[in-house]
Amino acid sequence: MAEQLACGTGRRKTSVARVYLNQGAGRITVNGRELAEYFPNRVHAYICQQPLAVTDSAEKYDIVVTVTGGGLSGQAGAIRHGVSRALVTADETNSSTLKANGFLTRDPRMVERKKYGQPGARKKFQFSKR
Repeated sequence: MAEQLACGTGRRKTSVARVYLNQGAGRITVNGRELAEYFPNRVHAYICQQPLAVTDSAEKYDIVVTVTGGGLSGQAGAIRHGVSRALVTADETNSSTLKANGFLTRDPRMVERKKYGQPGARKKFQFSKR
């Protein structure tokens, strides 16, 4: 494997992605599988590649990702966040472009917890006066 240039940690919902940037030709490996194989939905694959497209560095780096927790949508968001952070670590000039596109900001939206005495987070049991 090539010399490691940078690493970044991305988070979204309950997913955590560890991203390692290496010099290369643009291969992205997620949990030991190719990106298109891991994310059959092309929208998720596109989300992961957005920071590379914005910074014109898609063909410069090979990316190895280890992602855990959550579903595919949260994992794709976590990978995007991690790739963005790793690109800033590798080259500081990418910071302004990535920040302008909102890729360096962690998305704080989480699933609301279920409350006791209720069937769900927001749903209430039917009220009956009599």
